[in-house]
Amino acid sequence: MAASGSGGSRADNGYGGQQQPRRRKGPGALATAYLVIYNVVMTAGWLVIAVGLVRAYLAKGSYHSLYYSIEKPLKFFQTGALLEILHCAFGIVPSSVVLTAFQVMSRVFLTWAVTHSVKEVQTEDSVLLFVVSWTITEIIRYSFYTFSLLNHLPYLIKWARYTLFIILYPMGVTGELLTIYAALPFVRQSGLYSISLPNKYNFSFDYYTFLILVMISYIPLFPQLYFHMLHQRRKVLSHPDEHKKSE
Repeated sequence: MAASGSGGSRADNGYGGQQQPRRRKGPGALATAYLVIYNVVMTAGWLVIAVGLVRAYLAKGSYHSLYYSIEKPLKFFQTGALLEILHCAFGIVPSSVVLTAFQVMSRVFLTWAVTHSVKEVQTEDSVLLFVVSWTITEIIRYSFYTFSLLNHLPYLIKWARYTLFIILYPMGVTGELLTIYAALPFVRQSGLYSISLPNKYNFSFDYYTFLILVMISYIPLFPQLYFHMLHQRRKVLSHPDEHKKSE
């Protein structure tokens, strides 16, 4: 539950087809209409978050503690990404259910099980770091999916989708790791989500240790996902003239 794809590493879910080794049959008309609506709504939602961040910054004159200005829409739209798992499960999007679930749940975990549950970290600048990364990434990603479904993908959006992750992904992962690290002392002190023995289930769970393991899991996962996206970038953007076909 790590390396959640803050900078665009999430699978393209089959929209647009640039990353599919074999040409697949696209979703039916009804499924396409639903997916367009879903992606438009999600694009708008993350734009609301972006505007909220800018307005709060202009009003406060500081970037500190901007999380509170976008807390509700962030929770709503990030949790709304759970629908993407169902999209894969029902076959309207040709992507791996397991991979999509892993990537979506890692974001939801950080949103609810860390940032929401450990109130003390909400003022940390690291939260803003991953929120800004997520916001820019998701605006681009959902726009990319929308235009791909409509068979009219502007080259600028495709370029942004496969280029800005170079900065946004490390930025987001750094924010995520620093936020989990900041939560550790509070989790240890409060015993949050931990289960101690003895109990009737004869089961124990240490949330503090679990968070440390989550952080360690970034070590092997981050390079794999990052270099995978670099490979995808070379493949998708290797022929500049192809953008004419998408417009």
